[in-house]
Amino acid sequence: MRRAIEADRDQQFQAFMDRATQRLYRVACLLTGDAGEAEELTQHTLVRTYAAWERLDGGDPYAYARRILVNLHSDWWRRRRRRERPMPQVPERVAAGPDPADAALDRASLTRALAHLSRRERAVIVCRYYLDLTEQQTAAELGVAVGTVKSACSRALRKLRVDPELRPIAHHQEAQ
Repeated sequence: MRRAIEADRDQQFQAFMDRATQRLYRVACLLTGDAGEAEELTQHTLVRTYAAWERLDGGDPYAYARRILVNLHSDWWRRRRRRERPMPQVPERVAAGPDPADAALDRASLTRALAHLSRRERAVIVCRYYLDLTEQQTAAELGVAVGTVKSACSRALRKLRVDPELRPIAHHQEAQ
């Protein structure tokens, strides 16, 4: 009986992993700016999610995994405090459906522009605009005050507006 329950749990987690891994990886890429670090962050996230899988019964496992991912990233950059490195190229997306951001942003330019932001500013921008979280949800996700989210978002958007990496995108959008 115990083996049957474990097998069912493993099948449920595998199905979740099949659906969520690429999404988690894309968020990790945006947060870290490095494909290798994003893979490692995604793997650690999935390991922790699996360890807590039984407690998630009835909850939203993607939201839980996303929170783990953001928290692991925060822990990671607090420990390392090292210079950021932009990604050499943006990873390909799984053809799971159209991404609304594809029409508005050139991913490679966005990744390079995000690399110019501080880690907190980048995390706020990713949570607010890529994950489409509210200010309150972003504050809860990052473990900071709502005012911190507002000020970090304001500073980040000001930097992005003048970032030369994003000027070709704005020019392209105006032409359409």
